[in-house]
Amino acid sequence: MTSGTLPRVSVVGLGKLGAPLAAVLASRGFSVIGLDVNKTLVDAMNAGKMPIVEPQLNELIAANRERLTATMDANEAVQKSDASFVIVPTPSDSTGFFSNRFVLQAMDTLGKALKNKKGYHMVVITSTVMPGTTGTEIKKALEAASGRMVGPDLGLCYNPEFIALGSVVRDMLFPDSILIGESDTKAGDVLQTIYLQMCENKPPVQRMNFVNAELTKISVNTYVTTKISYANMLADICDRIPGADVDAVTKALGADTRIGAKYLKGAMGYGGPCFPRDNVAFAAFARKIGARADVAEATDRINNFQVERLSTLVAKFAKAGTRIAILGLSYKPHTPVVEESHSVKLAARLADAGYVVTVHDPLAQEAAMAVLGDKVVGASSIEGAVRECDLLIVATGWPQYKEIAPAWCKRDGQRLTVLDLWRTLPAEKFEEVADLLYLGSGR
Repeated sequence: MTSGTLPRVSVVGLGKLGAPLAAVLASRGFSVIGLDVNKTLVDAMNAGKMPIVEPQLNELIAANRERLTATMDANEAVQKSDASFVIVPTPSDSTGFFSNRFVLQAMDTLGKALKNKKGYHMVVITSTVMPGTTGTEIKKALEAASGRMVGPDLGLCYNPEFIALGSVVRDMLFPDSILIGESDTKAGDVLQTIYLQMCENKPPVQRMNFVNAELTKISVNTYVTTKISYANMLADICDRIPGADVDAVTKALGADTRIGAKYLKGAMGYGGPCFPRDNVAFAAFARKIGARADVAEATDRINNFQVERLSTLVAKFAKAGTRIAILGLSYKPHTPVVEESHSVKLAARLADAGYVVTVHDPLAQEAAMAVLGDKVVGASSIEGAVRECDLLIVATGWPQYKEIAPAWCKRDGQRLTVLDLWRTLPAEKFEEVADLLYLGSGR
């Protein structure tokens, strides 16, 4: 890397987050080489189209192929880059902690390749790890494999992303802030230079030591989930008070600058690959060091209660044997991911309780059916699901469900009950044909 030129970048791990990171970097002028042990992903990147469902991803890859390649050869990736972003899975273990086994494998692979390279190289840990591990076991593994010490010719940073599936590209281009845990000033400077070129906005850059950055990452997610569970707790309370409206309450709460409006909506519980496990990990870490994390534990308990709360609500309106349609199975819109999805958990619970459950999702239906098996029936269309049910649950706020026609809800001699968990449908549009119920509406 010479003065005035952009650093060349390698991205280790071409999954749901790594592939978008590589594509975004290439779109912003960087020369990028992806590295993965999965030949299918490497070949797909080189062919210009990844088998990953994420808005804008494949458009960016196709438009920037001259700067974007992939390989299974770590030596090639290291020789053709100045900085390596490691974005591999850190799955939860039996204790609730994040496992570093894939990160440590990557350190061994990169370290061995760095033995054959002269000059400065920076390694960036983008995967979420437990507090206290970047500067200890991860650093030790990298130094052992490379024969180098972190310092003048080897930089190490912890730099987790704050993104959500379904909006990964946008979140990477327009982040609220950049978090850098740095081994030294030089490493932090190189990484900050990369981000100020990569981001279309000019976000504030928070630079600190490893452990503070590790704590910040897990703290952000647990704080956000606390807001979600607080709003859901309020919705449960409002449901039991005539005239109460959780939206009126949370709007007023969110107007207070000490609180803020984001993530403060009484609806379904949170799911996905990050939020649930981050609370568990945070609480487990606190217990290990002798601290208390009662807030994180309560947040998790309230979240886990939401499926029971919803199934109890269904039982008030329908007996076992009733035909129920659940629209929306992904844990949030714009992604096919059903990991820890409350919609899927609700479908399974209702099926086990004796209801006849039909499900639909624009992207996640196949993945959900693989989990649910023959407990439920997959709908071939939104209209079919709505017309053939006795109780309708709009469980994920997909924009496609805004197109539901009132005519689909008409029933001979009775009104259809609709539980609209995200306030997707306008009540006045359906008042002649259905009883549209929102969570937290005092009804």
